Amino acid sequence: MGRLFLVTLEGKIYSCKHCKTHLALCDDIFQRSGSTCFKISQLTMFYRTNVTVGVKEDRMMMTGLHTVADIFCVKCGSIVGWTYETAHEKNQKYKEGKSVLERFKLSGPDGSSYWVNHETQIIQSEHEEV
Repeated sequence: MGRLFLVTLEGKIYSCKHCKTHLALCDDIFQRSGSTCFKISQLTMFYRTNVTVGVKEDRMMMTGLHTVADIFCVKCGSIVGWTYETAHEKNQKYKEGKSVLERFKLSGPDGSSYWVNHETQIIQSEHEEV
């Protein structure tokens, strides 16, 4: 295995809660109110230097069948979210190419963690969709 090169992002960032690796700028993230996840418009090549994308698989989500791939922190290997490869329903095609970061797997820009309680952790770890 070679040397690991991490990109340091400037400004308000979200990072891996385990190893503090920078994952996304606050400006690149949008969310629905009350959501357990953050959706980012795209993980550009710049962000992909700090994540790796796993194997594509079909997964039944709350809005139907999607082909997705988990996103892993490049430094510690933790799953931090997933990316939509293909939406199988016409009204879900807008999700293709978009990625989701799970809140409870991140540290916020102020260093805060999004862990609320054990019940929230269980719900969020089941790949709840935005």
